[in-house]
Amino acid sequence: MDSSILSSQGPRLAPTEKRSGSILSLGVMVAALGYFVDIYDLVLFSVVRISSLKSIGISGQALVDQGALLLNVQMFGMLLGGVAWGVIGDKRGRLSILFGSIILYSLANVANAFATSLTEFLILRFIAGVGLAGELGAGITLVAERLSTSQRGQGAALVAGFGVLGAVAANLVAEQLDWRSAYLVGGAMGLALLVLRYRALESGLFRSLKSSRPAISRGNFVSLFTRRERFVRYISCILVGLPLWYVVGILITFSPEFAKLLGVGGAISAGRSVMFSYLGFTLALYFGLHGASEPVFYGVCFLLGLTGGYWAVLLMMSAEQFGTNLRATVATTVPNFIRGALIPVTIFFQMCKPVLGMIGSAALTGFVALVIAAVALSQLDETCHRSLDFLEE
Repeated sequence: MDSSILSSQGPRLAPTEKRSGSILSLGVMVAALGYFVDIYDLVLFSVVRISSLKSIGISGQALVDQGALLLNVQMFGMLLGGVAWGVIGDKRGRLSILFGSIILYSLANVANAFATSLTEFLILRFIAGVGLAGELGAGITLVAERLSTSQRGQGAALVAGFGVLGAVAANLVAEQLDWRSAYLVGGAMGLALLVLRYRALESGLFRSLKSSRPAISRGNFVSLFTRRERFVRYISCILVGLPLWYVVGILITFSPEFAKLLGVGGAISAGRSVMFSYLGFTLALYFGLHGASEPVFYGVCFLLGLTGGYWAVLLMMSAEQFGTNLRATVATTVPNFIRGALIPVTIFFQMCKPVLGMIGSAALTGFVALVIAAVALSQLDETCHRSLDFLEE
């Protein structure tokens, strides 16, 4: 599709302020810290899955089955939360997402520290998922709208690069503390970040839209599906990210089980697998690890994360694809729909397991995800130098 189509979808806005070229502004730093806490809380369950579930009486194969269920419940919460927070962000402002989401998932994680049954886990992971859904999209939207065109990519890279260190922190905290204390640390960090957010400023583009075009439809999620061209843009942004959460949700989360099947020497920790994966943040290498040593296994996890570094580019590109009156809705729902796509990916993986085995099923699932992502990417245009002061009709 031609980029001129996108920029002519509606009248342009006159921003109320000059967009700064500095990627070290308070808004970018707050977004980066927010993503740090977001990733910490998001991957913490993968890190402490075995120890936390064992403490409430779950063992054996149920550690995999119930672990997958809890992960899917959290992802389902993120699906619903992504839509809700995105609409709120386009109707009431980007900062409203940042305040509301961080309060919800921080309190949910504090409560999770006191969970004593699978039912409580399910409820709290769902609530946490709803809260987590708003953090990244709101941060990326603010960065996209506050930075100059030439600095947007660097701003997204800074947010994502610093943010993924939250996965490293989750593993280090979990190695030093028990799983309940690790959840308390996550909740405390979120509430502390809330204080910093009181100094953050709203997007100038959003303020301009709200004051100059008060009657225009904002945050209309349904409109993403009413025009074929707009729907293709939207669904392609989601599908391009499919391989990322296949890696995190299947290969990394269940790395201890894969390591045993591959005959990897030593006891593999899911937490360390997550840490090395996010530090790098390829497929054939993973499934060729028969008899490998523990350091080699973690090294491949690092490479898996390294190849997933396009996450930051994908999120910024998604925000750049759509007008100001739909930008927060898109930027918030896309990463959560990508994460939520882990539900059908996990179901497909589980369905193929009885026939192909755990390793064969994971390999086929990864291949399908990569093919779908490649086709979706072919439907998107370059947006690097696109001005964002336009509206969707």
